[in-house]
Parts: sequence; structure tokens; C-alpha cells
Amino acid sequence: MWQGIAKTVFGSSNDRYVRSLDKIVARINALEEQLVDFSDEELQAQTAKFRLQLEDGKTLDDIMPEAFATVREASKRVLGMRHFDVQMVGGIVLHRGEIAEMKTGEGKTLVATLATYLNAIEGKGVHVVTVNDYLARRDAEWMGRLHGFLGLSIGVIVPNMPEAARREAYAADITYGTNNEFGFDYLRDNMKQERRQMVQRPFNFAIVDEVDSILIDEARTPLIISGPTEDKSDLYVALDAIVKQLVKDQEALEKAADGPLGEDEGYYTKDEKSRNIQLTEEGVEEMEKRLIAAELLETDNLYDVENTQVVHHMDQALKAVVMFRKDTDYIVKDDKVIIIDEFTGRMMDGRRWSNGLHQAAEAKEGVEIQPENQTMASITFQNYFRMYPKLSGMTGTAATEASEFWDIYKLNVVEIPTNVPIQRIDEEDEFYKNTLDKFAAIAKAIREKSEIGQPVLVGTVSIEKSELLSSFLDKEGVKHEVLNARMHEREAHIVAQAGRIGAVTIATNMAGRGTDIQLGGNVEFRIEDELSGMEDGPEKDAAIQRIAEEVAEEKRKVLEAGGLFVLGTERHESRRIDNQLRGRSGRQGDPGLSRFYLCLEDDLLRIFGPDTLFAKMMNANLEDGEAIGSKWLSKAIETAQKKVEARNYEMRKQVVQYDDVMNDQRKVIYEQRAEIMDSERVDDVVEDMRRDAINAIVTTACPPGSYPEQWDVEGLKDKIDEVLGLDVPLDDWMEEDQVEPELIEERLLDLSEQKLTAKIADIPETSWRRVEKGILLERLDYHWKEHLATLDALRQVVFLRAYAQKQPINEYKQEAFGLFETMLDTLREDVTKVLLTAEFRAAPPPMPRELPDLPDFMTGHIDPLTGEDNSNDGDGSERQAPLFGTLAGAPVATASVGGAQGEDPFAGKGVSRNAPCPCGSGSKYKHCHGAAA
Repeated sequence: MWQGIAKTVFGSSNDRYVRSLDKIVARINALEEQLVDFSDEELQAQTAKFRLQLEDGKTLDDIMPEAFATVREASKRVLGMRHFDVQMVGGIVLHRGEIAEMKTGEGKTLVATLATYLNAIEGKGVHVVTVNDYLARRDAEWMGRLHGFLGLSIGVIVPNMPEAARREAYAADITYGTNNEFGFDYLRDNMKQERRQMVQRPFNFAIVDEVDSILIDEARTPLIISGPTEDKSDLYVALDAIVKQLVKDQEALEKAADGPLGEDEGYYTKDEKSRNIQLTEEGVEEMEKRLIAAELLETDNLYDVENTQVVHHMDQALKAVVMFRKDTDYIVKDDKVIIIDEFTGRMMDGRRWSNGLHQAAEAKEGVEIQPENQTMASITFQNYFRMYPKLSGMTGTAATEASEFWDIYKLNVVEIPTNVPIQRIDEEDEFYKNTLDKFAAIAKAIREKSEIGQPVLVGTVSIEKSELLSSFLDKEGVKHEVLNARMHEREAHIVAQAGRIGAVTIATNMAGRGTDIQLGGNVEFRIEDELSGMEDGPEKDAAIQRIAEEVAEEKRKVLEAGGLFVLGTERHESRRIDNQLRGRSGRQGDPGLSRFYLCLEDDLLRIFGPDTLFAKMMNANLEDGEAIGSKWLSKAIETAQKKVEARNYEMRKQVVQYDDVMNDQRKVIYEQRAEIMDSERVDDVVEDMRRDAINAIVTTACPPGSYPEQWDVEGLKDKIDEVLGLDVPLDDWMEEDQVEPELIEERLLDLSEQKLTAKIADIPETSWRRVEKGILLERLDYHWKEHLATLDALRQVVFLRAYAQKQPINEYKQEAFGLFETMLDTLREDVTKVLLTAEFRAAPPPMPRELPDLPDFMTGHIDPLTGEDNSNDGDGSERQAPLFGTLAGAPVATASVGGAQGEDPFAGKGVSRNAPCPCGSGSKYKHCHGAAA
């Protein structure tokens, strides 16, 4: 009670914080009159003046009031828009590295220019992160006019850009792009062979638009770059046969029991909500026996770390056989397993499940098994964005997730007041018995509003529901637009006109976000749509004037009809998404109305609602077509949403917990790569690796504290031959008095050094340094890739340790550390082996080298629950000529990557110079047989 009284008297902590910023806003406003008298040249000179002040020791906070006032004045002149005082507050919040929650229509895009300009003055780069490519291009062009006027350079990152263009865009003062493009560029940069290939600069400051969507909704799955791995078809087929037999045995047990088995009975249990399947204790024992009999296990214990890969694929086979159904989840067509989109029922040709699940489904159906893609680099959005020294964000809905923003990103959420009080009326939810009754009522309500000229925006949760409602509206004779495809630019144009008289727009999952719905229509979009082909002149000016007058008249009529009516066809899993939908209405003090229609068959209530809800509703004898509403129902819905939100938060938290383990290792590897790339020579690193590798070989065969007669002399001989390529008189050494492991190590080091010196005597030193550096990077990347695959598989099965009363995350940390140490030991040995056993030869002088491209990798950001890929595979680069080949089982390195020698057998056959050479070398044609052309 006392807290409520105190809040009423003094305001909330958010209110007090916002009020504390009024002093800064007053200082900004005081400068406005002075800047109005500046000429354009004087206003543009402000940027150079601010940079000098920063060089003289002033901070960004010191120059902030004058910089913000400069942006406001420039915006008035360039864009014809003046920042409101509340927008200034939003700009301060963004500059301070916090999240500004601003209602829809409050001008977040314009607010971002304040903090963007101020932080870009330093020249360290500012990233503005958007949710799709259309918004990135639009904002870069729109706000770029303002920043360009003030002397700042603008870059935009979109899919399929050439590497040189990306590098130039990142070098700009301000860079716009999507979260996926920024993340994938970071991963690709850390797979490159030379520093000059990298496109990104060190991180400085990022502003994330729609921060809840990017840092919350999309943070459930990591960004992954993958490539094909070795063929494991035999393993998939063998596991499929074992799993199918286990399922048959379980079905026999269920038949004998005349009903479903108890929780701990049978061989496995399944959870349809999460599509998970788990072996029972009896199932583990049975599976262990069958895998041992099939000789698929390395050890006799199913969950030993050596069996991680097999257990992972066993789990995927179980999931494919038990949980995924033919003709529902997938179909078999042309000897291929094709995924069916759960929302549309359409085939998703070309899309594949990850982590070996698709291969398990192919084995199940007996079709050709395509190679699995192996993770080559990955990172979560949580760990990517936490690398920025300063991070801020803006959205219409963040307060409900404030605790998660603080827990994960240490970001504070500040609610910015609206410029004009909100006039929208939010009505109680209407509740119906079934889906057909609900949609009939929705169609009737839409027809009634459309007839009086009130525009309607309908929000659905799936494409299937959009199409169902569209058929109801067709029966009612209501003209409408359906938006459900990922055509962001077209969506933006349609959404921009959704406020016109009688307009009815059905949008799935907030289609067209980032575009305001202006009552009466959007003048700029209508001009672009209707007059794009008209040349400038008096005729076009008259047409623009006509459109402006029509929009003003339509707005007057729409206001009289009650403003925009937002209708939700069901509640989303998160109340935050519902609030986003509602927030489309009532912008800038406009009137508006919102209402949600619900029924018992909605997914939210069917899956997550309390069981008693169904019984109580059925007992109420609700008549067909009849609607009810009550606080009890609203409370039940809110409870269901909180359940889902808590579940999703736990999933995201788990993702970041596991990635934090990998992140520590990722930093070590990427820092090591950067040091190698920046070094002129790496012979000291290679020498240390050789010393460590020899020490490991000798220590393994001659354990400390043991006697010479206990040493594994034959094993030591074999290892010396395998890794060092040396035939040493080990037996003679053993006959010496007081022979010690340290003495053996020193002799092996001397002999290996002599061998290497003789081997490279005819190779120019500069060429050898390149080869040495190339081998080190290539082997590092190879072992890191293999390590990622092992960690992926370990993570899939480590949760089973909970049955032994152990914490899976702690087990994962412990084993991941051990695996990382093992990987480093293997890397040292492998680099030593390649350098001492490979055959090197001098190559012709290299041709002038272009920057080599990365191989054709696949990028993915696939939601595990929906199968929807939220990424753009925008690499588009061609294959790099391999620095390493294979000859008689040993790596062969050349001192350079030059063109092929001899005549060109493909001359005159129309081969493009940038295409892969037809000889199969992997090089571009112009660097191979076409080099002389």
C-alpha cells in the first residue's frame, strides 16, 4: 500500500529518471535559437569543430547538448522534421547505452540520428542494426541525407555484397545492416587467412532497432556457418534399423499392457510439446546392448565421451522415427525427404533440418542420404552484441522483458513518455467456443467497421489463420489485403496505406514493422507508388498537391470513424507481441480501438492453458456463436502467456549458458588467429609447438617416475616415425647409461630441426614464411571445426547426466575444457607432423594476388521450434584456391598459389575468367589454366 502511495506522490523510478533529463533537454533547447541563424555551411562546420573539441580532451557528454541541437536544426532543413523534446530524451537514453521504449509512431528512426551522429564524430564507427534488409536500406537512404549533410559517411550492409563493398561500408562513420549480416560477417572474418581480407573494424557502438525482436525473440538460436562433412550414411542406416526395432518392441509392450505405459515404463518417453524423446533407464541399457552388438560404440558405456557422436545420432534417429510423421512433417518426393511448412502446408524444397535430423529422416525412408553439414563457426546474438563496448536499443515494447535485458546484456530499459497522450481504447477480449464461431464473428465485425469507413488492421499468428480469415471475408464481400510473405518492401507500402478509409489489412506476425500506419494514408508512399514514372514539372507538382489534399480529407473522415481498429485473431505466446500489435493504433494522439478474439481451440490455451479452463467452459453450456468475456478468462490467458514466456526465457538462458562456455574458447582461438595473421613470421610459434609435441610424445611413452624397462619403446618408435618422420637409433640410446626422457627430447629436437633446415634449403625464406603461416592457420581452423562438431554432439546428450543427479551445464563445462585441451595438443602434433613429413617444392613467382575469397559456406539461423530460417545466405563468394592438397596420404604444401603451368586445354571454350577452373583444382579459371590468357 505504502509503495503505491509513494509512487503516486513521487512517481516511479522511471518517471524520476526521465524528469532528471529535462535539464539537459533545456540546454539543448536554449541553443536552438542560436543555430537557426547559422548558414548551411556554418552548420556543416559543426562536425569538424566537435572533432577538434574531442581531440582537446572534451568527452562526448560534454559536447552532447550542442551536437543534439545541431542534429535537430539539420533535420529541420534536410528532412523537414523537428525533434520533439521527448525524442531528445530518447536520444540521451540511447547515447547512455540504454534501451528507449517508445510507442509506435513516436519517431524512433529520427531519435536514433541523435545518438548515431554524436558517437560517429569520434570516427570509430557506429552500427545501426535493423530487423530486415528493406529497413536497413530505407534508413540508410532516409537518415543518410541528414548525416551526409553534416559531413558523415554512410554504409549499408545487405546480402550478396562483394567483399570490397562490405569493407567500404564498414569503414564508413555509420553502418546500417541487419543483425544476421553483422553476425555472419564477424564469423566469416574470423575464418579468413589475411588481415586485409577482414571487413569489420573493432567494435565501438551499436544501436539495435526493434531490440526486443533481435535480442529476445531471435536470440533462441545461434548464427551458424556450416559446410559439408564426411559421409556417415552407414552409421545413419545402422542406427535407423536399431531404433526401428526398439520402437517395435515398445509398441509390443504397450499392446501387452492394453494401453499407454507409465512414465518410467518401456524403453522411452516422449513429449509432444517440445518434440523431445528420452530413453528410460531400461531403454538406456537395451540401447547400449544393441549398439555394442552392432560394434558402433568405442567403449562399453553408452555415455562415455568417446561415444558422444554415436549417441547424438541415435537421439536424432529416435526423434525421426517416433516424432516426425510422413505426409505431416515431411513428404518423400523424387527420392528426397522434403520438409512441409507447419504453417502453410507447403513444401519447403531446399530446406533441411540440422544436426543430422534430416539424414535420420532420409535413413528412415530409405532414400539417398545427403551429407550432413558441419558447423564451422557459430555465435549467439547474446555473445555477439555483448562484444560492443557500448550497446543501446529502441522498441515499442521492452518493459515486460526488462529483467532479461538486464540479466543477459546489462541494459536498462527506460520508458519514454509519448509526445501526445494516447487516445486509443483497448476493449476486453471476446471469447468464443470454437474457431469457426470466432472467425465468423471477426468477419462480421470487420464488415461493419469497413462499411462505416473505419480502417481495420487484423493480426494473425500464422499464414494458415490468415488464409482462413481471408476466405471468411470473401464470403462477406469485404475487400482486403493479406500480408504473409517476406517481401518487406511491398509489405511496407501496403502497411503504410492501411489507415485509408475502409482499408482492411491482414498481417501475420507484425508484417511491415518499422512503417507507421498513418490515418488517411501516407503521402510519400502514394507519391512513390502513383507518380514514379512521371517526370518532374508543373504536372507532377499538381499531382502531388492533389494527393496531399486527398490524404488530408481521408484523414478527417477516418478520425470521425474512430481511427484505426486493431483486431487480434488470437493471443500470441508473449503479451509483448500483443502490445506491439495494439500499438499500431493510436499513434501521435490519434483515436483508435483494439480488441482480441479468442476461443478454446487457440494454440495458446490448447497447449499451455490450465486443464480446468476447458472443463469450466464446457460446463457453462456456451451456445454456438455466443461470446463471453470475464476477468477470470483474461487472468487464465495471462497465466498461460507467462508460462510460455518463462519457458522461452529458460530456453534463451540455456542457450547463452552453453555458448558462454564455447565463447571463452572462441575468444582464445580468434585472438590466436589474429596474432598469427598480424605476424610477419611465426617460426617461434611453430618451434614452441614442435617442442611441446615432442615432449608429449616422450612423456606418453616414458611416464615421469617410471623405469626405462617400463617404457613403451616400440610405441615411441612408431610415434616418432609418424609425427617427426625420423628413423632414430632408439635401441642404441636405450643401452646408454643414465638415459633420461629429457635427453631423448633434446636429441629429437635437434634431429627434427636439422631435417627441417635441409628440407627448406631451396625454398626462398619469404615463401617459406607464407607456407608456415598458412599451415598454422589451416590446421587451426580444421581442428577448431572438428572441436565445434564434438561440442555440438556433446550438448545434445549432456542433459542425460541429470539422471545421475549431476548438473548438465557443469558437466558440459568440465568436459568442454578437457576437449579443448585435447584439441590444442592435437593441433601442436598435427602442425609438427605436416611441417616435418610433407614434401615442399619451390613454385614459380606468384602472379599479383587478389584478395582470396572464402569457400561457399552455408549460413543458418534456424528456429528449432518452427524450422523457419531467419537468416540470409548472402555469402555468394567463390571458392578459394586450396593451399594444401593430399599426396600419398600426406599433406603437400606449395610456397604460393600460382596459376597452373602448361597449355590451356579449355581455351576458346567460353569459360568465364571468374568461374571455377574446369580442371577441378578449386581455383578460379583466371588463376589456374586461364592464367596466361
